[in-house]
Amino acid sequence: MLQLNVKNETSRLRAVVLGSAVHNGPTPSLDEAYDPKSLEHIKAGTYPIEKDMVAEMDAFNAVFQKYDVTVYRPELIENYNQIFARDIGFVIDDIFIKSNILPDRERELDAIQYVIDQIDPLKVVRPPEEVHIEGGDVMLWNDHVFIGTYKGSDYKDYITARTNMHGVNFLKELFPNKIVKEFDLVKSKLEARDNALHLDCCFQPVGKDKGIIYKRGFREEADYLYLVNLFGKENLFHIEREEMYNMFSNVFSIDKDVVVSEKNFTRLNNWLRSNGFTVEEIPYAEIAKQEGLLRCSTLPLIRD
Repeated sequence: MLQLNVKNETSRLRAVVLGSAVHNGPTPSLDEAYDPKSLEHIKAGTYPIEKDMVAEMDAFNAVFQKYDVTVYRPELIENYNQIFARDIGFVIDDIFIKSNILPDRERELDAIQYVIDQIDPLKVVRPPEEVHIEGGDVMLWNDHVFIGTYKGSDYKDYITARTNMHGVNFLKELFPNKIVKEFDLVKSKLEARDNALHLDCCFQPVGKDKGIIYKRGFREEADYLYLVNLFGKENLFHIEREEMYNMFSNVFSIDKDVVVSEKNFTRLNNWLRSNGFTVEEIPYAEIAKQEGLLRCSTLPLIRD
């Protein structure tokens, strides 16, 4: 049996699901795009190709092997995008929560059923139908659970709005001893530079007391200030609009002092090193064209 344990974003990683870009399928049509960044690259003819994305994920997997992390990969579905494992489920403490995802992505959960079968069934939860929630919107920080949502009355009109207030309230009920704090995120169907698809597109903790943040990703300044007050402004690396677009906040921590980052994130990587982090740089710019990066590709199962 897998003894799940995830309480934050940065403790030493022991086991993880890493998505797959193998048999990724053809470039989607314009009306199949789930997000504005993919749409942009489909229109421009620059949508990533399979062999480049496979190479990037192999580089990520090599870092996990270096740190002796147990890696599970999804069973392959022909002609199907299985890169973003974070969307389909997430672990809080020792509970595996299946996401209520976009309906045509349900097969991605089936592809990791062999992993779920190794978990105590009493520790596997599927929220009710009205609860929308995806792992990219759920961020753990010890006694806190941060959740990205969208509170606009036009929620249903946004395919980029993935977690609703039913999702927030569901986690509040499931974890009554946690401080569950929601953040109202800026959404756009057409401009990727103004679309915080998930919370990890505009915020992520690193280390013991630091974080990466994009102020304009939050619809309410009070939500941004909540994090500033919690972490301290001096501990936050503020990213710019173009850096948010390039997914600077979507790095991934293997340990309190080890961060996997995209090799082109020079300003961020220098800041991390200046704060004592080991930065494992890998190429991930092709996968970034689908509005997801390193955190999006992972589903942590066990941390110390």
